[in-house]
Amino acid sequence: MLPLVSVIIPVYNAATDLARCIESVRRQSYENLEILLVNDGSRDTSGEICRMYARVDERIRVIDKQNEGVSAARNDAIRAAKGKYLQFADSDDYMAQDAVYRMVQKAEHDDCDLVIAAYCRVRGEHQRTYAFLPETSVMSKNEFARHLMEEPASFYYGVLWNKLYRADIIRRHDIRCNTDLSWSEDFLFNLEYIRYAERFAALEYPVYYYINNEKSITHTQMDVVNVIKTKATLFQYYKELYEHLGLYEKYKPQIYRYLISVAER
Repeated sequence: MLPLVSVIIPVYNAATDLARCIESVRRQSYENLEILLVNDGSRDTSGEICRMYARVDERIRVIDKQNEGVSAARNDAIRAAKGKYLQFADSDDYMAQDAVYRMVQKAEHDDCDLVIAAYCRVRGEHQRTYAFLPETSVMSKNEFARHLMEEPASFYYGVLWNKLYRADIIRRHDIRCNTDLSWSEDFLFNLEYIRYAERFAALEYPVYYYINNEKSITHTQMDVVNVIKTKATLFQYYKELYEHLGLYEKYKPQIYRYLISVAER
């Protein structure tokens, strides 16, 4: 039997684009899904849209909660998820039709703890694909960490939505999104996850379409003070991870470069 995949979508005042996102998940070629819509105290019609979809698709569960931010919303869904694998999406983006199938196929075939895939950034009529890793054999933790240092501030490595995670690793080590951070909380989640994962694989196929707009979850609350505070926090996690791997001295210049690096544009 195909493993269950829990797709987690935090929702906050997303009525304009929400249906597109949900439909892209519902229409996946991989059908054994649990779709968790976390309505984070929306003040528009997002909650009604979520409940409408739950009535027509039994795979959808709606979690209604008071507004606490995207990290708390994701954490609630992580606790509620029943799948072997977890995948994430933002409510203003959408997934490629074969996204889940391709990632699960890779994870199952190669017995991977993390699958990372290419993604498309959509800006108006223009699209650009980002894929920093070649689609090769399974990578060890140290091999993956070495590649990470080539682009230490990139969305590709930092975001949640182009990756497939094993739920048992997340549960066993109580990995959660940091609710004290309003920006790059997903990057911190990934650094924690990498500490405990052992086998990594990449797909060059773009599984996700990130809509580049100023209202997106990825762009909100990115003021200068938040960026500096968050970079300092993430730098410490980077340092601890690479010390744990015995790679800190070798990659110290790249880790310090993270403080001034910017994500792909």
